[in-house]
Amino acid sequence: MDEPTREVEVVVVGGGVAGLAGALSLARARRSVLVVDEGRPRNAPAEGVHGLLGQEGVSPAELLERGRAEVASYGGVVESGRVVAVERAGDGFAVGLADGSVVGARRLLVTTGLVDELPDIDGLAEHWGSGVLHCPYCHGWEVRDQPVAVVADGPVAVHAGLLWRQWTDRVTVLADPARDLGPQGREKLVARGVTVVDGPVRAVESDADGVSGVHTVDGVVVAVRVVVVPTFMRARSRLLADLGVAVSEVRMGEHVMGTHVEVDAMGATSVPGVWAAGDVTSPSAQVVGSAAAGNRAGAAINADLVMAEAEHALDPTR
Repeated sequence: MDEPTREVEVVVVGGGVAGLAGALSLARARRSVLVVDEGRPRNAPAEGVHGLLGQEGVSPAELLERGRAEVASYGGVVESGRVVAVERAGDGFAVGLADGSVVGARRLLVTTGLVDELPDIDGLAEHWGSGVLHCPYCHGWEVRDQPVAVVADGPVAVHAGLLWRQWTDRVTVLADPARDLGPQGREKLVARGVTVVDGPVRAVESDADGVSGVHTVDGVVVAVRVVVVPTFMRARSRLLADLGVAVSEVRMGEHVMGTHVEVDAMGATSVPGVWAAGDVTSPSAQVVGSAAAGNRAGAAINADLVMAEAEHALDPTR
């Protein structure tokens, strides 16, 4: 990698809520911080953000716009771009961008998020974020009392079916008969008034109002307005893996739900000088949790720099 053309104290990779919250904390601590944002937020298809106190229902785009302005108001810099490589350079890092430039940084905060990988079912992807959902805490209130189909395998289907039953009494679980629903799984669903239909889903139907139903491979048609599907939540972890940060599986029992990187309570990874926050560390984190994690990581990075500066003042050879 070429020599850096500019230097900052902290580079934040990713400009979602976790990255912007971390940058805001650092900028308010009078640190020079650069946020490099590729512009691929996980919640972009959603109409609004929910569960964020004081910002209930704000659109994801508006929330990020406000966040970028707040970071800039304290001297932080937010740029559109893509980080393609990161290397250790002395006590810091060299960060290579897609435009060929290189930025030097003393510390890194990686908030690259994750990708929701959908099952290969006709018509599913077209309605992702509107009629095809995964999180009742994010969308349950908005679709309350509507007919919902849960498309999942094994114990995950039972968990999702029972959970969505809190928002509507019109829940149907489409179960693959070849997959065990777990101890008393089917019985629990039926006891709560959840309908169980045996047969893998072949396609999702739609009309002018959105999702209208699901087709099983056996030709059964179930009329619904919402399809719930657990995604495979794959962390965008390549940069962290290149630095030596381990990537682990996220499991529900024996079911692998995705991947993530492990951090401590303040967001520090196993690699000195590297922090991570948001969905890349916790696939189930909502916006409020990701913002809090970014804020904590920013504070921890500032504290780490403060201690390093004190040690250097005592002994400039360090």
